[in-house]
Amino acid sequence: MEQEMPDYETIRAAVVSEKWALEKVLACYSDEINRLAMVKKRQPDGSVKEEIDDDLRQTLILKLLEAIPQFPIEKE
Repeated sequence: MEQEMPDYETIRAAVVSEKWALEKVLACYSDEINRLAMVKKRQPDGSVKEEIDDDLRQTLILKLLEAIPQFPIEKE
C-alpha cells in the first residue's frame, strides 16, 4: 500500500522536532521500515520464516529521527 508523502509544512515541522510531525513522517515510512527490518529465520523443522527484527526496526527508526533535522529546508 502506498503511503501519502508528508506535505511541506509537515516536513518543516519535523525538521524542528515537532512531535506531531515526526509521528506523521514515521507513519509515512512505517511500511518501508518494516520491509527493511524483515529477516529470515530458520525454524526447528528446517523451514524458513520471515519476521520483523524489532531491534533492527528500532535502529532504523532512530536513524531516520536523527536524519530528519539535517534535512535541507529553505529559511524564510
